[in-house]
Amino acid sequence: MLYIGIDLGTSSVKMLLMDEKGDIKNVVSREYPLHFPKPGWSEQAPEDWYTNVMDGMKELIQDCDKSQVDGISFSGQMHGMVILDENDKVIRPAILWNDGRTTEECDYLNHVIGQKRISEYTANMALTGFTAPKVMWVKKHEPENFAKIKKLMLPKDYIAYKLSGVHCTDVSDASGMLLFDVKNKRWSKEMLEIVGLKEEQLAQVFESYQVVGTLKEEIAAELGLRKETKVIAGGGDNAVAAVGNGTVGHGMCSVSLGTSGTVFIATKEFAVDDHNALHSFCDASGNYHFLGCMLSAASCNKWWMDQIIRTKEYGKEQENIKELGDNNVFFLPYLMGERTPHNDPDARGTFIGMTLDTTREDMTQAVLEGVAFALRDAFEITKNLGMRIDRIRILGGGAKSPLWCKIVANILDVKVDKINSEEGPAFGAAILAAVGCGQYASVEEASNQLIQIVSTIEQDQETVEKYNKKYEVFKELYPALKDLYKKMV
Repeated sequence: MLYIGIDLGTSSVKMLLMDEKGDIKNVVSREYPLHFPKPGWSEQAPEDWYTNVMDGMKELIQDCDKSQVDGISFSGQMHGMVILDENDKVIRPAILWNDGRTTEECDYLNHVIGQKRISEYTANMALTGFTAPKVMWVKKHEPENFAKIKKLMLPKDYIAYKLSGVHCTDVSDASGMLLFDVKNKRWSKEMLEIVGLKEEQLAQVFESYQVVGTLKEEIAAELGLRKETKVIAGGGDNAVAAVGNGTVGHGMCSVSLGTSGTVFIATKEFAVDDHNALHSFCDASGNYHFLGCMLSAASCNKWWMDQIIRTKEYGKEQENIKELGDNNVFFLPYLMGERTPHNDPDARGTFIGMTLDTTREDMTQAVLEGVAFALRDAFEITKNLGMRIDRIRILGGGAKSPLWCKIVANILDVKVDKINSEEGPAFGAAILAAVGCGQYASVEEASNQLIQIVSTIEQDQETVEKYNKKYEVFKELYPALKDLYKKMV
């Protein structure tokens, strides 16, 4: 049988066709525009997503036996707000995860309602990217649109609805709306009251691997697929990426060195850290996860290489970096502000510790180390939650650097595993489709069978001890500079 995974990203949709053995038969991508109507705003037309999904799927399956396509599932950009009227027509452009217009609404939720209460209701604090503050913004600034809301949906769920006719969502994506009781996996009545919504205006909630319906007849006919083809709920991009890289067992951890950086930790036990520095979300396998997100990771190295020293020879710049743990230059990687653990949009990238002896290599090394130290900030929080992690799976563009992987291994004091798959969320979505169709008994079984470790980078204890001392300095730098950052804005 064949399974389709659809990863609805911010700039493009990626579609993947996989067989029951996990062999990838085809991959297709389609780009669509991103709109910035005002500074700090970020919107997209849901109709663009749908058009590109349909066109892309036609290309994806054009050379396969379409009768073998058994299921379709999704990964999606989280937090975006799609609102439909009583005729299921899109009322306004979707407000996306990276939209920053809801500062006032977040301040109200965190400081007037109170962060502690919001966390009790949702396991998280209010952030500008989340969906609930967007609802409040529309209620205040576009009351005519708020009055038309029949259904509120997330980006990937709009596509699932268009294919199946079912208003659905899943527990992992719903966790990022700030409308969901994560612990009990249900909509939060308290949060709905605060933002002014009724539960019937939200979608039905499924586990990520559950079947929500089958293809509508007209969709099946247009694609040339069986109308019995199942539509599986899918999940938020980080949760589904974890399925695609095998981070689904209790205590397993993956680190992504992409444009942004994430630390994803799977857990069977619900928990919340006292300061909400880590997100506490449901995962795509039926359990929970912690998520730490730093806004600039591999993008720091790209900025340093492309804009400052003006070279594309990334590997060559790292060739002469040999001694780890002895560098006295520090870099704070807050080029776009920071989320975990500081939640400070005013934080800025900072070099400190240079002398007349400082070399180009020292500063390049400091950039790589600064990102790893910032990842460790998230790791330190997990220790307070009683979790001990001794190995991680590393992903993203930055993971292509052997030096960076070695630095991460020693700063985090973990073994770093590289795996056989680089397809991430689209592959994870296809796995969810296979599980939903009964090809595998569970998400964990599927991931264990389909994902293999191909190499491991181990830490050196002497270097670990050196970096432990350096980290004690690093973690004092942000508090010392915090007030200065605010004066620079």
